[in-house]
Amino acid sequence: MLNRFVRPAPTDYTGTTALITGASSGLGAEFAEQFAARGANLVLVARREDRLRELAARMERDHRINADVIALDLARGDSAAALRAEVTTRGITVDSLINNAGFGLKAPFIEEDPAKLAAMVAVNVATLTDLTRQFLPELVARGRGVLINIASTAAHQPTPGMAAYGATKAYVLSLTEAIAYETRNSGLKVLALSPGPTRTEFFDVVGTEDAAVGRFQTATQVVSTALAELDRTHPRAGIVSGRQNAISAVAARLAPRALATAIAGKALQ
Repeated sequence: MLNRFVRPAPTDYTGTTALITGASSGLGAEFAEQFAARGANLVLVARREDRLRELAARMERDHRINADVIALDLARGDSAAALRAEVTTRGITVDSLINNAGFGLKAPFIEEDPAKLAAMVAVNVATLTDLTRQFLPELVARGRGVLINIASTAAHQPTPGMAAYGATKAYVLSLTEAIAYETRNSGLKVLALSPGPTRTEFFDVVGTEDAAVGRFQTATQVVSTALAELDRTHPRAGIVSGRQNAISAVAARLAPRALATAIAGKALQ
């Protein structure tokens, strides 16, 4: 029997296509790098077309794969349907979907800007859900790729001071773990990835690093953790990136709910 501590060989994604949202920077760009390094063709989706084209050109040059660019604002209500239609029009078959697009807001809920709040819920929840539903039949039928939805360590307990953001990520975690169970016999590997603080543009959007709870990781560390999990024959449905972050997430789940909420609230003050 293979020792469970022996790292499996890296999965070869040659001949498959991975669609990555939020691909213009941070975790999205790193997912593009690591999937391309393993042979996958790419569909790169984000608002900033110039960055996408630069990334696509570099991926094609460095890894000899094909990279398509689709510039799209995923806060739009029709964005998932528009993306599905564009992919179909281009004749692209998607094997893997990485729902990486998302952002956070930090303020007491009563002070949140309603327009920004609505946009965050649209991207983090509505579009992610719609995209997953739009592409899941194709992913299951192909049965050789992955579905990765980006949750957060904020998903593992209520987060006063970032109440809506934490709630959106709790939704992503619950949805993805349920889909992993429903599709467990399909050949598709499904993963909810919960990063802690990561050196990306996330905190530039939030406006402060006071929202960071835990030890920072690099985008390379987070994505490498996800792909290493998916290299396993039977990957877990949800993982937390970073040992200390994982310990904190487990502790939050085991603690009384009120205590976990109070601890998170003090940490995010």
